[in-house]
Amino acid sequence: MHYLKREHSVYSFSKNHKPELHIKSGEKVVFQTYDCFTNQIQSEEDLVTSIDFSKVNPATGPVYIEEAQPGDILKVEIHDVKVRDWGVISTLPEIGVLIHRAETKTKIVEVENSLTVHFNDEISFDAAPMIGVIGCAPADEDVPCGLPGNHGGNIDNHVITKGSTVYLPVNVEGALFGLGDIHASMGDGEIGGTGVEISGEVETTISTIKGESIPRPLVETDDSWYTVASSDNTDRAIQIACEDMQDLLVKKWNLSPTDAYLLMSVAGDVQMCQCCKPSPIDVIARFRMPKIKNMPRLI
Repeated sequence: MHYLKREHSVYSFSKNHKPELHIKSGEKVVFQTYDCFTNQIQSEEDLVTSIDFSKVNPATGPVYIEEAQPGDILKVEIHDVKVRDWGVISTLPEIGVLIHRAETKTKIVEVENSLTVHFNDEISFDAAPMIGVIGCAPADEDVPCGLPGNHGGNIDNHVITKGSTVYLPVNVEGALFGLGDIHASMGDGEIGGTGVEISGEVETTISTIKGESIPRPLVETDDSWYTVASSDNTDRAIQIACEDMQDLLVKKWNLSPTDAYLLMSVAGDVQMCQCCKPSPIDVIARFRMPKIKNMPRLI
């Protein structure tokens, strides 16, 4: 078991970053993370308007996986996500679908045993710790950790949680994998721009899959598969996620493109990971396909 401390963090996914850890395929790594603000907010008096925005959405890493080569798939099994006992919820300037009806505010909430979020004295709800930033280095230009892309990055997908498996395209030798931006809870779409932002620890097993490739992130849960795509256009993000799922169903389930399309329409779901940022900043969509009895795995 390897343990990587939060101090070993980067603010972009880049082929030029020096690895903080070298592992072999199939080894376990525990990632300790900052929250998305690099722990700059400590009280409700600390507003996002006063923090250093060059230090947001850090990813712990990168990790170099010895067997990983461009064209492979990186398989990241999420065994556990544990969080600290308090989190930050905040409005963000010019971000969020209701920002025109909101003031600049920081709210500190108690998170009990990684299980319960206490929003106030009257309102509590189940915590659902998840990972917002997860990805591998892109082959070309650096991508800030706050942005999504085909490499992964800030995809803010609340199904990336304990028990799920994330599949990522490997673009450079060693993959250069990192993760961060944990939320104790985040609503689908993250309409206000933040979840319950929180630091924590993520226990993983990281493996390389040879002989297969994918263009963008894919997530597996106990009962479903999810393709994930981003674009500066909402309709296009949805379309790309649907195209990726259609391609998988044609390849793995021996369906024609039209039959895959029909099946997706009657059994699948379009869902939004993040839709809080103004155009032309990317939105992130996913397509959910339930696992159907007796049908082959998609990966």
